[in-house]
Amino acid sequence: MLAALSSSAVHALVHLPLKKVPTEELPIVKEARDHVMNKDSISESTPSKIIIHDYQNAQYYGDVKVGTPPQSFDVIYDTGSSNLWIPSKSMTEHFSKKHTYDSAASSTYIANGTKFNIQYGSGPVSGFLSSDAVMVGDDTALKIDKYEFAEITDASGLGFAYSIGKFDGILGLAWDSIAVDGIPTVMTTLIKQNTVAEPVFSFFLGTSDGADGELILGGLDPTKFDAGSMHYVPLISETYWEVQLEGITVSGEKVSGASKAIVDSGTSAIAGPTEAVKAVASKIGAWDVLGKFIVSCSSADKDTFSFGLAGKEFAVPGKDMVVPAALGECLLMILPLDVPAPNGPLWILGDIFMRNYYVAFDFGKKAVGIAPAKAQNKPIVV
Repeated sequence: MLAALSSSAVHALVHLPLKKVPTEELPIVKEARDHVMNKDSISESTPSKIIIHDYQNAQYYGDVKVGTPPQSFDVIYDTGSSNLWIPSKSMTEHFSKKHTYDSAASSTYIANGTKFNIQYGSGPVSGFLSSDAVMVGDDTALKIDKYEFAEITDASGLGFAYSIGKFDGILGLAWDSIAVDGIPTVMTTLIKQNTVAEPVFSFFLGTSDGADGELILGGLDPTKFDAGSMHYVPLISETYWEVQLEGITVSGEKVSGASKAIVDSGTSAIAGPTEAVKAVASKIGAWDVLGKFIVSCSSADKDTFSFGLAGKEFAVPGKDMVVPAALGECLLMILPLDVPAPNGPLWILGDIFMRNYYVAFDFGKKAVGIAPAKAQNKPIVV
């Protein structure tokens, strides 16, 4: 997860795998496939929608409820991590504007107390594990009893990025294999419970600043893309939603070769190896300012950025790849990030990429599905 908080400040938060997994089929893959084949188990379930709020095209978050009676939290539904964490009432620093979890107010709380720590690029987030009822969005069918999550008591590692953020916590939607302490994710738990119709979730982030998007658990929303336009990109690793990026072109000219990439809803920007990002920046005439790249806004509007995935080019207009900085200059939202081997080199295709597409994350197919998103004719919030 790499989070950009505003047009003038960018802060990096990077999830790295905490353990290796064998190459043979993971249990959740088999369960997902069996779930699809068991028609009786899915006939009583229908896809469920969660509203995803957009803050300045930089943060996308939705509701999760914990406890009895339910306590509501705004969380980033993050395909770049695999744990659920929310701030604990016992912590006050950085949490003055956050919803905090009060275990004493929940009749279904079960104490655990095991220390919890997750490492981001900007520093650690730590606390302890607890267990309680968790409900995703407003759908009472999407409820998990006795779900293990983290109460966070120290988020100082996220610093300013978290302090001013609109979100309280993070709900990870990557694979169980990278979950801290081996805790099954919310999504895979719902799959095992036969609570969702299919072992897939999908995002529409919206195409207008400030307009709500949606997250569908258990299926797709066919009104958001044209029939037959969904293109599936096979995974190369069941850790993150990791795929093979065949290359990047700018206005028809190839500027970066093949590399691994992850599709990450918890990242507002696009990030990649420093030398490759410099090549992209050079192509559009951007210049380096303290490790970020600035370009004339009018110049950026003329370019088209394309990402090759499974034999198909996915284009993003230049105007969507920048945010205004000052005096006709824009910040290029492709950031340098060098992830060391064996996880890197790696590109992160974040919200700037996803906003132009309807994106499905399919456990059964072991693939990411991408289709051009239909324009929704939503009003632009100024």
